[in-house]
Amino acid sequence: MGLNHPYTDLRELPEIIPVFPLAGALLLPRGELPLNIFEPRYVTMVDAAIAGERVIGMIQPQSENHGIAHAPELFQVGCAGRITRFAETGDGRYLITLTGLARFRIADELSAGTPYRQFRVSYEGFQADLLPGAGENAVDRESMVSMLRNFAECSKLEVDWASIDAAPTETLVNALAMMCPFGANEKQALIEAIDLKTRAETLIALAKLDLAQRGGDTPQWH
Repeated sequence: MGLNHPYTDLRELPEIIPVFPLAGALLLPRGELPLNIFEPRYVTMVDAAIAGERVIGMIQPQSENHGIAHAPELFQVGCAGRITRFAETGDGRYLITLTGLARFRIADELSAGTPYRQFRVSYEGFQADLLPGAGENAVDRESMVSMLRNFAECSKLEVDWASIDAAPTETLVNALAMMCPFGANEKQALIEAIDLKTRAETLIALAKLDLAQRGGDTPQWH
């Protein structure tokens, strides 16, 4: 989905953003992440975002079992997204879609007094995130598609190969990274990959390792 407000410079992005910690959720630039918002504190967060710059930071907690329940320890790198779809359900929930803008590093947490957490963040080093297709030419697309075919065959999944073949390389790599059924550390390795080529190589390596470890078990591909 295209943005009504495209960003061309990291300085256009807000330095202070609300952050939504969600285990297993990965947002990447130009990727789309649908979310079902039902916790009151995050409903309040969406209300504030809609009234402001519509930007929310997605980030993973380091552990679902460690840290304070409402303030878990977080990984240092996440991705800012802009709300590009929004619907009320009539029962207090919001259905939203975040479209990825650029990755960020946490600088410090604010004592904002809001029920959700807010952070000052830095986008330094992620300028290429604003450039559609950056690094596509360096990706070994053939290996990517070969990996996906092996994964699908072992999973007995039906895949729309025509759509795969037609997808731009960046879209393919990032969509697979966002959908992959890996753990938090593996997901974090994908978001922290310095460029698209490294992310593709990391994804291939993780998928091969996953298949080897499963030893013929059916992988869960979401």
